[in-house]
Amino acid sequence: MKRLLPILITVFAALSPAAGQQRLSDKELASVIWAMGEMYPDGFTISLDSLRQPTRGIAVSYLETQNSFDKKSIPAVIRHARAHNNLIGGWYDPGEGRYYFDSSRIFPEDSLAAALDFARKNHQHTVYDLGKGINIRSNYEEKDVRIILDCDMGSSTDDLFALMMLYRYMDMGRCNLIGVVVDRMGRANADIVDVMNNFYGYPDVPIGLETDGQKDTHVWITYHNLPYARTTEGVPMFKRSVGDDGTYMEGYKLYRKLLSSQPDRSVTIASIGFVTTLARLLESGPDEFSPLSGVELVRAKVKDIYAMGGVFGDAVEPDYNFKQAIDFSLKFFNLLPKEVDVVFSPGEVGDPLDYRPELVISDMDWTDLHPIKWTYQFLNCDTGQKMWDPQAVINAVEGDDFYKLSPRGFVTLTPAGETLFKADPKGNCRYQYPGDKVWCDTVLKYIRLMAIQH
Repeated sequence: MKRLLPILITVFAALSPAAGQQRLSDKELASVIWAMGEMYPDGFTISLDSLRQPTRGIAVSYLETQNSFDKKSIPAVIRHARAHNNLIGGWYDPGEGRYYFDSSRIFPEDSLAAALDFARKNHQHTVYDLGKGINIRSNYEEKDVRIILDCDMGSSTDDLFALMMLYRYMDMGRCNLIGVVVDRMGRANADIVDVMNNFYGYPDVPIGLETDGQKDTHVWITYHNLPYARTTEGVPMFKRSVGDDGTYMEGYKLYRKLLSSQPDRSVTIASIGFVTTLARLLESGPDEFSPLSGVELVRAKVKDIYAMGGVFGDAVEPDYNFKQAIDFSLKFFNLLPKEVDVVFSPGEVGDPLDYRPELVISDMDWTDLHPIKWTYQFLNCDTGQKMWDPQAVINAVEGDDFYKLSPRGFVTLTPAGETLFKADPKGNCRYQYPGDKVWCDTVLKYIRLMAIQH
């Protein structure tokens, strides 16, 4: 402690309100940076201009200083920082037992795609959101992820956030949303997707609509009027491509059209609603799009399905999504080829992820006109809504390392809507385990970070 005391005195002097009025020598500054590592074992970022720690933005390290892990390397980090952005970050690598120092750059918090692009060019594994205190992986493998979202849009708002996540992943080049199927009947529900496509800059993503699915399903939050919202002057608030006079392709037909044009075993389906349209797809026969039956087409083209649903573990009780349309659900489970991998996201995984209405509105204060914000401003969304559906989407894009998954096995569905799991190393099914408090906090912050991008 005696050796560290003079350095700490220098640090506290440097961090005093008057510190910005004087410039420390590089030798003094090196002592300050070294001591910061002692004071902040979990990491820090400091501005050389103000000698303060920024509290907002996304910090990314430069490639040129990434191997700086001892006191002798700090002067070179300072020189690089002075020549660039006047920012230095420190972080501890528990795997190597070393504390690293880097010249850094800070991007605005709403510029995640740009921050990740910069990080990848500088061979960085993560970027760090200073305001939310979370690391975001940047060294992801660039896979050709082709996704069809199958949703029950128009009832729970987690569908909106799941779709929003996919647009943001596309902004980052992490997936290609090749189509959206709405398995809840009612044209307004497809019109909501049309609004979202246009708002987020992807107006050409095709939309399919179920017209012969489950009737009279429960609606939790009635945001079906969203596409038709108008200003006091009678002007539509939200842009649409299809319009009131346009038509949507039948849901299972859009599936057949999209799948037939894709390479074999290349399509991922994120199913976050009922499986009515998927059941109709599996029951379908050859048509103008493919000579294959529905089962054959799915077997040939679909690699995996990430499905929001299921109740596993010690509990044996009906799953909401599967029970709501039980006849369709039983057909889906019976006909789905065992060659297709399925990862279930049970409700308990998303239960702790409570994205409060006031936080949603505040996170979207960057614009007055936003379809999700509009929903939360004018409807009661404080109904126990949790971020269930985004878990299937995040897993589909981020990969299985993001979640703790069960061993492989087979899942059967009972007529009561119960999902029964039998472990088998040859099985095609797995399910997500709930995360701990730290994991849940990180995932919710990640969804919030996506929500503020624009």
